[in-house]
Amino acid sequence: MKLYNTLTRNIEDVQPHNPPEVTVYTCGPTVYDYLHVGNWFTYIREDILIRTLKATGYNPKWVMNITDVGHLVSDADEGEDKLEKGARREGKTAWDVAAFYTEYFTQSLQRLNITQPDYLPKATDHIAEQITLIQKLETKGYTYATSDGIYYDTSRFPSYADFARLDLDEQEAGKRVQFSAEKRNLSDFALWKFSPKDHQRDMEWDSPWGKGFPGWHVECSAMAMKYLGETLDIHAGGIDHLPVHHTNEIAQSEAATGKQFARYWMHNNHITIDGEKISKSLKNGITLEEIIEHGISLEAFRLHVLESHYRSQSKFSWQSLEAAQSRLKNWYAMAALRWQTIAHADDTAPFVIADVGGQLKDTLADDLNTPEALALLSRVFTQVDAVLLPREHLAKFEAMLRDVDSMLGLKLSEQPDIASSQKALIAKREASRTHKDWAEADELREQLVAQGIGLRDTPHGAIWYRL
Repeated sequence: MKLYNTLTRNIEDVQPHNPPEVTVYTCGPTVYDYLHVGNWFTYIREDILIRTLKATGYNPKWVMNITDVGHLVSDADEGEDKLEKGARREGKTAWDVAAFYTEYFTQSLQRLNITQPDYLPKATDHIAEQITLIQKLETKGYTYATSDGIYYDTSRFPSYADFARLDLDEQEAGKRVQFSAEKRNLSDFALWKFSPKDHQRDMEWDSPWGKGFPGWHVECSAMAMKYLGETLDIHAGGIDHLPVHHTNEIAQSEAATGKQFARYWMHNNHITIDGEKISKSLKNGITLEEIIEHGISLEAFRLHVLESHYRSQSKFSWQSLEAAQSRLKNWYAMAALRWQTIAHADDTAPFVIADVGGQLKDTLADDLNTPEALALLSRVFTQVDAVLLPREHLAKFEAMLRDVDSMLGLKLSEQPDIASSQKALIAKREASRTHKDWAEADELREQLVAQGIGLRDTPHGAIWYRL
């Protein structure tokens, strides 16, 4: 399997440390609000990574974190904790907000047919591990104290700027004079933030440095290494995490252990709407509920995500979603042919399923090329549509549908048969057509349409599909 590695800026063969196991860590949600489609693009694409690893013979061990404390509204370690902000917005405690949106997230993973991670650890359940990591960094001389917290001194880690190819001198030259005067370097980041003296936070803990809460970055390092060891095979997340969050993870993890933190880094590119990046700060984040209210299924949304490559800057639009829904309905109609096979086809018919599963696996194993995978399926279904499904090809066809579902999660093999009463209406309509009773045939068709069943008349009889 090949994957673009942000660490080297090259497509590389994935070679895990202990095959067939592959350790995978992906940055999960900050559970203070409903997630937008930009977030879900990332999680669906990471699901494809896991499915492709499995298809290519690996055994992924997947950890996705739940950030329920420590993520401030600014990457500069300023402003309010997002959970505290959510609590104030909703008139609840930060704990209640975190519990609600964590439950929403886990339910939505199921709704989108995203593989369940092996571990979904919460930051608040791993405070001790984060404190231990900070203590290791303190012992090695990587930390210093300010009036508001314990900070990581990035000047002590010479390769800090390498991963994201940052120009730290330019950042320093361009900073505001009044910017965080106590920080030694502009790029330094908080490992532990002290609780404010004028009020009590919902979420705070005792520590060797005083009461407070961990920084956002330290949680990922602590939890990743607890569950997956000091060196990960694959670390994935959104490209917006590259210059700050992932750079900080590398700095603190490798300073603490003296080992490489992750061998491969996978970054999903931005999603835009009306030419702007989707984000909560721009207030253009569309939720899953809005998609459903628009009459679009979540399966169609998943297909829409797969229509673009994870490294491309993808465009979200309602028109694209509607086109994806139309495409998926056509594919479901093809999948429904398993319930209505025809007699042996003409030997000259161009019906070839071949090893679609193998071709699909090879396509996805080439840097998760989902657009080409969908193009392959479109070509296959075009062939199927031309000649329908001869009985002798049923087993191969059903195996293909299972392979597609295993690798892409589109639920093609799960499309059910219609009811026996609906089949009886189709048979009755066929008889009406045989007797040229067109009025009755039309009436029976309308009855089926009212039940959500469309018909396509062919030389082999009527073929049904769901509207």
